[in-house]
Amino acid sequence: MLKLSKILKDQVIGLTTYEKRSLYRFLGLYLASVFLLLAVIGYLFYQNNASMMSAAMRFEMLYQARMIESKLIMAEEKGDISTSKESLEKIHTQRFKVGFFDKAQKPLYSEITESLEFNKGFYTSDTHCYSVVKYPSDRLKIGYIVLREDELKQNLHRLRWRIIYYLVGLFLFMAMVGYFLSRLFLKPVREKIEALDRFIEDTTHELNTPVSAILMTVQSLKGVETKKLDRLKVSAQRLSTMYDTLSYSLNHEAEAKKEERFDLRLLLQERMETMKAVADSRKITMRETLESCLVYMPKEEMRRVVDNLLSNAIKYSNPHDNITVILSEHMLQICDTGIGIEPSKQEDIFRRYHRFNKERGGFGIGLSIVLAICKKYHISVSIDSEKGRGSCFALDISAVGIVKNQGEGA
Repeated sequence: MLKLSKILKDQVIGLTTYEKRSLYRFLGLYLASVFLLLAVIGYLFYQNNASMMSAAMRFEMLYQARMIESKLIMAEEKGDISTSKESLEKIHTQRFKVGFFDKAQKPLYSEITESLEFNKGFYTSDTHCYSVVKYPSDRLKIGYIVLREDELKQNLHRLRWRIIYYLVGLFLFMAMVGYFLSRLFLKPVREKIEALDRFIEDTTHELNTPVSAILMTVQSLKGVETKKLDRLKVSAQRLSTMYDTLSYSLNHEAEAKKEERFDLRLLLQERMETMKAVADSRKITMRETLESCLVYMPKEEMRRVVDNLLSNAIKYSNPHDNITVILSEHMLQICDTGIGIEPSKQEDIFRRYHRFNKERGGFGIGLSIVLAICKKYHISVSIDSEKGRGSCFALDISAVGIVKNQGEGA
């Protein structure tokens, strides 16, 4: 069992985040349906068997009571019976406890000590079953013959637990079947994702040389009209950002990042200056309210987070919109007045390859990188967005922040 659970755990670990979510959703719905179905089947099976067992017991107890009644009547006609304790004690059954009561419901002889309900022909209590038969003859003082059975409740209890054990075993078996079925159904999705990753990897490799050449050429151009040069710089910057994002999404797990101490305010100013040409080309205003904030983590990782959030804000803003970057007390906020995101779609924006708006371009990778880096360094991410009014991404960087008086002595 431990070996099997380890195999399942290893297989789940090998899945991507999207595959895991799909797997868990399918399994959750499948197991909930199986549980409900098995619970209904188990309940109906128990009720049917309990009803049959109760009916069989009732018939048997009534039969035994009538047999005792017949013996009493025959002995009464022969004059071989009296209502003395010694005489009645000889009349008994091996399976049931017997009680003889007069018409005033007082015991003449009884193996039953608890109080009884003489107005019911057959009834059950918490632990026993009772059958009450009125004695038809008036010659003897006997008014009632009562039988008590002690095993039906125990048998029903055993039946209940037996059904539960079988259903649990069947549920576990169905869970295993559901798991492997879900893996089988997800296999085509996995193959498509792997093919897409290979395509992106090949494309990224081919982009490396031309992107580098374009950037070097743009920097060395002279005597070109300012508008044309700005247009070239913006296009080159977009290509560089796209290449950087694709390259990181494929190789970030293999790269070892060196942690260092740096001022996040300076990094933000640097990246905003780099993105300014792209923002200006779309007539988007970038504003800042920044305080000095020392952090300790790989600078390259934080740069990627900032670049992707700024690029995302520019991408989903309209001309003449505003982008505001606020850094205060270990809280970084990057807000825009763009198209915004519907509440129902906000959970999916961090999913890899998910694009909120296909008309705005992109590969749907940037925010998944942001989330992956933030999880890695325990930076909490939240989003406040309203369709048509913009979005605000907030990062709590307390986990990587350096307290000033500690940082000065470091």
